[in-house]
Amino acid sequence: MKKPKILICDDEEGIRESLNLILEKDYELIFAANAQECLNKLKADKRIGLLLLDIKMPKLSGLDILKDVKSLNPSLKVIIVTGYKSVETATEASHLGADDYIVKPFESEEVLEKVKMYSQ
Repeated sequence: MKKPKILICDDEEGIRESLNLILEKDYELIFAANAQECLNKLKADKRIGLLLLDIKMPKLSGLDILKDVKSLNPSLKVIIVTGYKSVETATEASHLGADDYIVKPFESEEVLEKVKMYSQ
């Protein structure tokens, strides 16, 4: 049985490595370090079922590309990963199509729980 495929888009290598350690056992992971790389990987691989998307990135933020992500694949589940726990950001992300969000620094259990919920 194939593992669910997840794209992790974060400009911080340490965050990508942390998420890899938490998720690598149960999921097939793909990584992107910026918004353009994220969009290119989504266009190239239709098996991606979940996107973990950082909000604060250079050039284009996660919120900036969320509309493009949803137009490419409206059914794709998106969990925003942010260092900023604000009602405004969560509300805006939700309006743009995000399904949930995780606040940095995150706990392994929270990441596993949310990813499991949205990767079914």
